[in-house]
Amino acid sequence: MHLLLKEPDFATAQAIAKVINSQFPHLAMTVDAGAVLVLVPKDRLGNVVGFASEIGALEVDPDIPARVVINEKTGTIVAGEKVQVSRVAVAHGNQIILRTEQPQVSQPEPFSRGQTVVVPRTQVGAREQGASLNVVGPTITVGDLARALNALGVTPRDLISIFQAIKQAGALHAELIIM
Repeated sequence: MHLLLKEPDFATAQAIAKVINSQFPHLAMTVDAGAVLVLVPKDRLGNVVGFASEIGALEVDPDIPARVVINEKTGTIVAGEKVQVSRVAVAHGNQIILRTEQPQVSQPEPFSRGQTVVVPRTQVGAREQGASLNVVGPTITVGDLARALNALGVTPRDLISIFQAIKQAGALHAELIIM
């Protein structure tokens, strides 16, 4: 039996085979990004549909690509949780995005053999000011950026322009889909 993925993806196909093999050992193998081959056990040949329904009931966490979807007509912007923004300088009109980082020290418990490490605490904010350019990043989420811009009252149309420019600069790590 072949299971065909609606949206081919190697990681998702591999995850499907892994979940099937955890329930039915050595029966599933990834063929390619769009298909998983599942062998039907001899004792299930009389009820292949029942076996297929058992496989269909298994839960798989698909590998969801990072995407930002923009509807220019309505001004709607939807971004998935995996979307990241690398270090980039942003200025839009007189609106500036600021990124600050205050490192904090994390101490291990006594006698735990752990190590003291410095943990970054990043904050992203926005404000209106005269013409200047500030750096955002490294690796903030698109949600942080949108919140900072929304605090200034940036319109959805302006957000669309900003996201498009960040993508062109190579700092938006996601597929940008414009409807």
